Amino acid sequence: MGILAANIVAFGQPFQAYMYPDAFLTEHGPLSDWLLVAQFVLIDSKMRGLFTLLFGAGLYLFMERTWDRGGTRWRQMWRLSILLLFGLIHYFLIWAGDILLYYAIIGFLVVPCLKWSAKAQLFTGLIGFVFGALVYSAILSFPYLIAETSLGQQPQFSEAREGMLSAQTSALADAEVETALIRSGDYPGVLSHRANEHGTDPIANVLIFALETFPLMLLGVALYRLGFFSGEFASSKMRQWGWAGLIVGGMLNLGIGLFLKSTGFGYYAMLAAFVGWSSIPQLMMVLGLAALLVEYSGQWTGALAERVRAAGRAAFTNYLGTSILMLFVFQGWALGLFGELGRPQLYLVTILTCALILLWSKPWLERFRYGPLEWLWRCLTYGKLFRIRR
Repeated sequence: MGILAANIVAFGQPFQAYMYPDAFLTEHGPLSDWLLVAQFVLIDSKMRGLFTLLFGAGLYLFMERTWDRGGTRWRQMWRLSILLLFGLIHYFLIWAGDILLYYAIIGFLVVPCLKWSAKAQLFTGLIGFVFGALVYSAILSFPYLIAETSLGQQPQFSEAREGMLSAQTSALADAEVETALIRSGDYPGVLSHRANEHGTDPIANVLIFALETFPLMLLGVALYRLGFFSGEFASSKMRQWGWAGLIVGGMLNLGIGLFLKSTGFGYYAMLAAFVGWSSIPQLMMVLGLAALLVEYSGQWTGALAERVRAAGRAAFTNYLGTSILMLFVFQGWALGLFGELGRPQLYLVTILTCALILLWSKPWLERFRYGPLEWLWRCLTYGKLFRIRR
């Protein structure tokens, strides 16, 4: 549900609007500006980071059970190959914001590391993440300084500045082409445009996010093995670390967000902030949020808690199912709301969709052992049909 809150802008507006509010096809007024800051602080990268951490833990959890049955890591590699296929289908036929494909590819790199010691995984993950944050910040700060500050107005940088502004113009022009196809209801045209103009984007995403995703997955493996997720850490430390990470990381992110607002949410400033500058605060908030969820979720009871847990048990189905639902909400051949809703209205779509997720997941899992796609993935992983009804 948090991933949807992060992605909703890219579902209902041109993809570039995810980070660059000037790409909105509706007015992005003062309220929307503040909502963007709030999303940057609370949602963006944090939900993906938490998802990545848990994905790494899930890789090791699966292998524990596989090793207990006498299996090997090849079963995990096969399982990730199936996930890769799901990701290809998701990206090319449903939505360009797929995350499964590069999770599968980077998961291949994590599998050989699963028998390292937990400490080696922990330190490699931490050092790798910090190294990646420094690399991202160094690389992406340069375009911002050249394209959007007075530094780029110096003669020696004029050619570089012109190239960066040209790249920005090309990206926005491409968004206009895709927008026209979506609004016209030309779904085959949308798919053709994605394949022809953005067919290599998934590989680019792997290269761009590898220095974030690989370390976070490795951290997830290490934390799982050290008992972080199973309550083996002292409650007082979990609460202290959790709140400290969430508050300090949140304040740092707020500072970056307010800086972005003061500069008008520039194209390259937003790119540098999302991928580079906010990385360390992101890690603090992700680990803090994970600690607080471990510490407090067990105490959360009642009807809503049961529905949230059921939604989590059907997370794969809910993730892909949401993408399919958004096709019917936004594509021109369906409700045709693409480019029609501002940021507040898009958040309303998020709330309604989350309500739907909570509505269906619990009754389904009361009758069936798995979510539909969880069941399919399991059957394909082991090459046999599993009983789905309880």
